[in-house]
Amino acid sequence: MEYMTIQEAAKAWNLSVRRVQTICNEGMVPGVVKFGHAWAIPKDAEKPVDKRIKSGKYIKS
Repeated sequence: MEYMTIQEAAKAWNLSVRRVQTICNEGMVPGVVKFGHAWAIPKDAEKPVDKRIKSGKYIKS
C-alpha cells in the first residue's frame, strides 16, 4: 500500500496541515498509521466529511 504525508493530503484535499492532523487524530480516515510524530495516509483515501458546525448554531444532543 502506498502512503502520503500530511502535507500531501492537505494539498490534495485543499485543507490546512493542522486540520489534516486533527482528522487523522480523530480517526476519520480509515487506514491511517502513525509513525512516531508522522502520519501515513493511504494514497487512495478520500477526503472525510467535515463535521464541524459552520452555521454558528450549536445543536444540543
